[in-house]
Amino acid sequence: MKLCRFDDNRLGLVEGDQVRDVTSVLDRLGPFRLPLPAYDPMIAALDELKPAILEAAKTAQAKPLASVRLLSPVANPQKIVAAPVNYRDHLAEVKDQAEIHNNIRIKEIQTVGLFLKSPGSLIGPSEPVRLRHTDRRNDHEVELAVIIGKPANKVSKADAFAYVAGYAIGLDMTLRGPEERSFRKSIDTYTVLGPWLVTPDEIGDPTRLDLAIDVNGEPRQRANTADLILSIADLIEFASAYYTLQPGDVLLTGTPAGVGPVVAGDVMTASIQNIGTIQVRVDAA
Repeated sequence: MKLCRFDDNRLGLVEGDQVRDVTSVLDRLGPFRLPLPAYDPMIAALDELKPAILEAAKTAQAKPLASVRLLSPVANPQKIVAAPVNYRDHLAEVKDQAEIHNNIRIKEIQTVGLFLKSPGSLIGPSEPVRLRHTDRRNDHEVELAVIIGKPANKVSKADAFAYVAGYAIGLDMTLRGPEERSFRKSIDTYTVLGPWLVTPDEIGDPTRLDLAIDVNGEPRQRANTADLILSIADLIEFASAYYTLQPGDVLLTGTPAGVGPVVAGDVMTASIQNIGTIQVRVDAA
């Protein structure tokens, strides 16, 4: 199942090059009063909603995907947890290029741990990345994004995949400089998620997915998730040892070598096997 949010917060089931509007099933979520839930209600209820989504799709209006504006498939993540330098070739790249690490000694992910990005940085692929501090280098980083489906606290590696609602393409945009990672990576629009959420049954083996990004047609990054230093299951175990992961939380699994700068006017085209492709414009803020 491929689920997207589109246009004015509509819910869609993606079928080929069309999207079927199944927003009516969201009525099952019910009204909310304070305190609002500290998770994404749609993701939390996804297993229960799936039969209703499939039934609604039978008679739902279909639109060409090319005609809709794609939002982030997750509306309200409590947390965006990201893995720094989690591909071996990127670790070598970072150590070799002072412009990337700003002369700060880079440590392995097992030592430095994970970091958080502000949910306020999240956009969908139809919205442009709006660069700030354009006197400094702003880089693209393509990543497999894992979307958590139920509360995960102190989860073992063996059980990790039972907590996954789905997968998406993630762009962890990065302003280079001396500040802390979370500060430089939490700028408005600096986390792109899309084009939709793909449920695990359609992914196959998430530990063997090709991923890539081009800028203006120029190949930049090419890798496979088999090259991760800490695997998807490792990352879920690691993150949930420190935080309770909530439905809708996004785990960015790391980026491979080939990170590079983008400037206003560029177009980034990112793809991940069995998920799809996003095309994201770069503008000035």
